[in-house]
Amino acid sequence: MTVLLEAHDVRRVYRLGGGRVLQAVAGVSLHVKEGESLALVGESGCGKSTLGRALIGLEPVDAGAVLFDGENLATLTSRRRHALRGRMQMVFQNVHAALNPRRTAGDSIAEPLRIHGIGRAAIPERVRVLLDLVGLPEQAAVRYPHEFSGGQRQRLNIARALALDPALVVADEPVSALDVSVQAQIVNLFRDLQARLGLACVFISHDLAVVRQMADRIAVMYLGAIVEEGEGMAVLAAPAHPYTRALIDAVPRPDRPLPPPLQGEVPSPLSPPPGCRFHPRCPHAIGRCREEAPILRDIGPGRKVACHFPLI
Repeated sequence: MTVLLEAHDVRRVYRLGGGRVLQAVAGVSLHVKEGESLALVGESGCGKSTLGRALIGLEPVDAGAVLFDGENLATLTSRRRHALRGRMQMVFQNVHAALNPRRTAGDSIAEPLRIHGIGRAAIPERVRVLLDLVGLPEQAAVRYPHEFSGGQRQRLNIARALALDPALVVADEPVSALDVSVQAQIVNLFRDLQARLGLACVFISHDLAVVRQMADRIAVMYLGAIVEEGEGMAVLAAPAHPYTRALIDAVPRPDRPLPPPLQGEVPSPLSPPPGCRFHPRCPHAIGRCREEAPILRDIGPGRKVACHFPLI
């Protein structure tokens, strides 16, 4: 498969005043191939959402580069950026805030079509097709957001994201605000849409139970950096980083009690610890871990880990 999206040593820094610097993304490199699903996982505050927005140009990067189909997003002209916008879209976590309450569902879905100059006569049929694509009836077009359930609202958000036939969708925690039964429906919808449309997807989540159903590959993020990356089932079956192991162990299973929770809190990105960023919480840390930052290195075909002493 052809590489569609590439990130090279991407960094995103927020300067908060008083000399304080928050490094939300600390040198991330990754890629997404056409039609592939990459899950970006980690605890809240690890920088997943910031990175997701940077990957499609909604957030500027302070260093490094993001290339979409070989083009550097930071150097595009405004006209070229507008043209590419239709090929990369985002589905947001907040299903309630993502839709304008004063507009009908049909108007919200049609908005990107109008912005990108799709002829007015063609829009109603395109809206009908999109509603059908996400499993909603044609009559939904004339209803307002408050008339839909949370799962239906997310289906509308997905329909709007697909309006311009994108090649890539970044889905930022798209099911975390939904009931468990509805989560499965939306995950299955994403899987079906990927198969039917050939979509590439970056699926951001803290929930490995959800990721297990969705990901071709997994990138595990901790405190702004990727600590493990590999084929989805391989990572879940045999994690190489202690942090990945802890995330997997935290997923409830009926055949065993939950292990003790991961000790401590995620350190502040305002003052990340020296050496390995995970060492204050790692049960295997030794002196080297406290002094020397591990690099993300290959440990096998398609497997990378940033750990001095990987578990495999």
